[in-house]
Amino acid sequence: MSVPVGVVVGRGAGGRGGCVMGEGFPIQELVSGAAQDAGGWLGALPVALVATSGEGTIVRWNRGAQELLGYAPRQVLGRHISDLLHPGADRSLGRSLWETAATGRGVMGTVTAWHRDGHPLELEIWACPVPDRRRGASAVLVFAADAHAARRIRGSSAVWDGLFARSPVGIAVLDTQLRFLQVNAALEAMNGLTESAHVGRRLAEVLPEVNAGEMEEAMRRVLHSGEPVLDRRRTGRTPADPEHDRVWSCSYVRVEDPGGRPIGVIASLLDITEQQRDHSDAEAGRRRLALLSEASSRIGASFDLERTAQELADLAVPHLADAVTVDVLDTLARGDEPGAGLSGGVGLRRLGKAPLTGSAVTRVLAPLGRTLSFPAAAPYTQALASRQPYLIARLDEQVVAPAARHSPKPAQLVETGVHSFMMIPLVAREVVLGVATFFRTRAVGPYGSEDVTLAGELAARAAISIDNARLYHHEHETAVVLQRSMLPQHVTPPPGIEIAHRYLPASDVNEVGGDWYDVLPLTGGRAALLIGDVMGHGIAAAAVMGRLSATVRALARLDMTPAALLRQLEATLADLAEPMLATFLYVVCDPVTGRCSVTRAGHPPPVVAAPDGRVRLVTTPPGVPLGVGGITFTTTEFTVVPGSVLVLYTDGLIEARSRDIDERLAELTALLTEPQQPLDHLCDSLITHLVPASADDDIALLAARVGTGTVPPPER
Repeated sequence: MSVPVGVVVGRGAGGRGGCVMGEGFPIQELVSGAAQDAGGWLGALPVALVATSGEGTIVRWNRGAQELLGYAPRQVLGRHISDLLHPGADRSLGRSLWETAATGRGVMGTVTAWHRDGHPLELEIWACPVPDRRRGASAVLVFAADAHAARRIRGSSAVWDGLFARSPVGIAVLDTQLRFLQVNAALEAMNGLTESAHVGRRLAEVLPEVNAGEMEEAMRRVLHSGEPVLDRRRTGRTPADPEHDRVWSCSYVRVEDPGGRPIGVIASLLDITEQQRDHSDAEAGRRRLALLSEASSRIGASFDLERTAQELADLAVPHLADAVTVDVLDTLARGDEPGAGLSGGVGLRRLGKAPLTGSAVTRVLAPLGRTLSFPAAAPYTQALASRQPYLIARLDEQVVAPAARHSPKPAQLVETGVHSFMMIPLVAREVVLGVATFFRTRAVGPYGSEDVTLAGELAARAAISIDNARLYHHEHETAVVLQRSMLPQHVTPPPGIEIAHRYLPASDVNEVGGDWYDVLPLTGGRAALLIGDVMGHGIAAAAVMGRLSATVRALARLDMTPAALLRQLEATLADLAEPMLATFLYVVCDPVTGRCSVTRAGHPPPVVAAPDGRVRLVTTPPGVPLGVGGITFTTTEFTVVPGSVLVLYTDGLIEARSRDIDERLAELTALLTEPQQPLDHLCDSLITHLVPASADDDIALLAARVGTGTVPPPER
């Protein structure tokens, strides 16, 4: 026998050595159940069981011993146990170890045995005396295992023990009933409970304020399938931090015995509350930026006051609030200036509200279009006067009680579930325009400073758009008034010519421009029919149009040729501080002879509709717009039969998005095949069929019936 690597000798329980074995006790069953099914390293390590008589004769040899040393029971039963030791070893040492065990003292050590195949095998043994009351002597029960395998398992166990004890990750071992068997110190700290408070209990019993049901369901799936579950989130509160919700990342792995049977679950937990909070803050920041970006594209594109207010309300629900109202100063909603002060209270008109249906909150609030009056001490008035947000983070019965004597609305809002709200004034260019109110009913906590900041940025964008809409309407009305004031107010038809005309301003202030028309008497009974379009839009174009219109009226009295008149108009444009261009069409007509001349400066050609329904565009050089300079204008003469209708128009009548100009001219001529109808009806028909409900450009239209047989104008 080789020199033992380590030998431990000890006394048995109660001061007596070894185990107790009664009469006829089945030694094989001693380890057949518990030892093999215990799990851990004992269940994973093949263990041989050998029993000897008091004299050292082998009397038991189990299957594990046969697998370990290669001997069948019949080959060893009856032999002395020392015969199995290495033949080169000192057998006396082996015998002395056995004798020590036989005297009642347990022995653990390492010996070298001889495998049946002829090679040495290092074994770790545990020899335990077993008193036999019937025989009055001690047998010896010997457990033996491969020493190399035992050391490897002990090493693995040491690694596990070190990891379990020192890991900052919370670790728990649970049985197949999901009861805690063991928890490490890190998990004790996370849960705020000792290991003894865990052992034998399930998660729902230990921590009722976390989502235990979800976690246990995940562990059951692991036990059933054997597939690990990674990064499942446990949320809630524990005794370690009972005032705050925390988040843990949980992973579960099934534990199996050597036969592959599940014997439990190992759970690992990592507290990721701070990382989750940082992630949530980053996500909230991205959502805020996305909302602001959407606000830039959605709010105020229409230059319509009511639509802009509604766009703000629609955008904020549900991203920032569960209900929103937008109220604008009543004076502003009427088209007047915002007003001076708020000392006497304020009148607000509700122009935005969301959601419009399906909300208990908005059913309590005043409807769209309603004008609301607030005294000077009301929160709405205070928010407007201070130009600062007004926040009630936690709205409840106690908070709204003082307002009950003025209005039941605040209490009704609390009853519908509103628990937090804020009012943000709408201020643009140092002018107070109104207020936006945000209501929260969802269980996502009260409004805070970040919500106020976000609402303020949305309100600022909306306020600029609302103010732009106000300025838009003001400029639009100014441009239209200027435009109409410079058009001929009373066109007196020359003898022998019947006249009808229309002017239609564009729907957009930026499209109100310099379209105009006129009818002027000339010498010899002739008449000048003219129409023009100053390029550009707004008040500036209308002002230039007025200047050109006055110039034409003055020059026409001098009986100038059309080409000379157009050159003078070019000179007028050249005198402007900013370069401007204008198209122009000048027709001179003799109603007696039907002779006409036309001079174009980049303007669409006139249309002639004969009494028999034939319609044609007058073919004439198009010329270039006035203001280009250096161009000779050409006059073309043509003759019309009595009763023919001349139609002059600006490009707003025939231009349309995604339509070819030739197609539109064909539509125009097709509508003139019945020229005998009254000219007013004819003009209305052209406008109805060629112009959409909302015109993109302003339109001027002039129709003249020339010669004898003229249809008298209808009475008005």
